Amino acid sequence: MAFALRKRGPSTFERAADGSMTLIEHVRELRNRLFRASLAILVGFGFGIWLATPVRELLSKPYCDLPQSIDLATGKCKFVQLGVADVFLLNLKIGLWVGLIIAAPIWLYQLWAFIAPGLHRHERRYAYVFTALAAPLFAAGAVLAFFVTTKGLEFLLNVSGDDIATNLEVTRYISFVTNLILLFGVAFEFPLIVLMLNFVGLASAKRLLSWWRVAIFVFFAFSAVVTPTPDPFGMTALAICLSALYFGAVGVAFINDRRRGRGKEVYAGLDDDEVSPLEFDTDPVVAGQRVDATAPIGAPEPVAKPAPIDRRYDDMT
Repeated sequence: MAFALRKRGPSTFERAADGSMTLIEHVRELRNRLFRASLAILVGFGFGIWLATPVRELLSKPYCDLPQSIDLATGKCKFVQLGVADVFLLNLKIGLWVGLIIAAPIWLYQLWAFIAPGLHRHERRYAYVFTALAAPLFAAGAVLAFFVTTKGLEFLLNVSGDDIATNLEVTRYISFVTNLILLFGVAFEFPLIVLMLNFVGLASAKRLLSWWRVAIFVFFAFSAVVTPTPDPFGMTALAICLSALYFGAVGVAFINDRRRGRGKEVYAGLDDDEVSPLEFDTDPVVAGQRVDATAPIGAPEPVAKPAPIDRRYDDMT
């Protein structure tokens, strides 16, 4: 029995990379990618609903660890619900965020598979490196936001005094914590922008280091504006961490400049006290054709007669 082997054709990724796909095929590819990403988010949302209550309890821990949050009658942490369906809608919101995080590998891959064929090889390599650094930096920012929330609530609730009863509304509190986590996580991505400027050649490491005074001032001003709590802990912690990440990014930029040999192209092979030569090629200047002053204006220029050709008798064939 003979089996006919069918030749495998190029994949969708290969066809998109070599530009052989039509516009309709690109639209269909986008539709398929969005459908797969949406299906993954829907499945992650189902797991997120199941984990919504534990996640809400985890986000409530900074407040529940304070003595002001304990109800004297029950001895448990107590929040206030203003609407009938507030907790239900809050669980849906938390489930959606958790679902996005759970399904992130799938929908990020679908996004990358759609845009990667239009990138060069070195651009794909940079994308891999920056993506691998973005996740740990965001996680570090989220951990710092959790710490800042604990210290900030302790400061703010102690300012109110013992004669004032404090009952936080649950949806506003969870929104406060999640916004702070998102803010700190996005702020921690700033070193990637610094590295991007250096890797593409827009700013050298020495120039980035010369901006350190301006950078620190901008970090403290940015932290004072975007930090939602008026206490000094959150602003100072965010500004110090951003400054440390900035100097770390500048250090990586110095390593990248040394690896690529930037700044040594013109002065390579010269000592520090040696004068660099001025290397340029001059074009030779030749005398132009003599102009007859007696010739009338507009008269055609005389055509030079060709020089006579010397021939020998044996050149004739």
